[in-house]
Amino acid sequence: MAKRIGILLSGRGSNFEALADAVASGRIPNAEIAVVISNREGAPGIEKARARGIEALVIPSKGKEREAYDREVVAALRERGVELVCLAGFMRLLSPYFVQEYRNRILNIHPSLLPAFPGLEAQRQALEYGVKYSGCTVHFVDEQLDAGPIICQAVVEVRDDDTPETLAARILREEHRIYAEAVRIVLEGRYRIEGRRVFVTRED
Repeated sequence: MAKRIGILLSGRGSNFEALADAVASGRIPNAEIAVVISNREGAPGIEKARARGIEALVIPSKGKEREAYDREVVAALRERGVELVCLAGFMRLLSPYFVQEYRNRILNIHPSLLPAFPGLEAQRQALEYGVKYSGCTVHFVDEQLDAGPIICQAVVEVRDDDTPETLAARILREEHRIYAEAVRIVLEGRYRIEGRRVFVTRED
């Protein structure tokens, strides 16, 4: 029985596409993307999902209180039997209600080596701070912003001539790689959480 994944996005959906490719190629085995949900009308990721034959919903968030909105989204996910939720450029902080309903079953990818540079424009933050290395992080989602236990990270060197755009492009390649890796680890149950630490067991 394939494990059912739900994707939440607000924009172009490049990480959604990377996950969809990984599912289709078998790099994430025994899984299917059951639904893609956006809080924004016109998000390119929605059209990309429909082009792949994946159910895609727009549930507008504008003007709605956070928990009320999240209850709508959770209801849609539950209706479709979603077991794992993946945030792919979803530009909203989840409510405690959402986190509790899917505790340790929500993943996010962030374009920095957390806990450094949480929030928006992480690549610009990294350049302004002058770090020599940045990267990306896949983590479980908790009630705080970009703060849950870390599953995978990848390091990207910061070059002297980098702009936020060039650094973001190199980080994005690593995001696509490690997000699929993290989803597979979680779906296969090859991990345990102790405090803040995620211990991953190797494949047999």
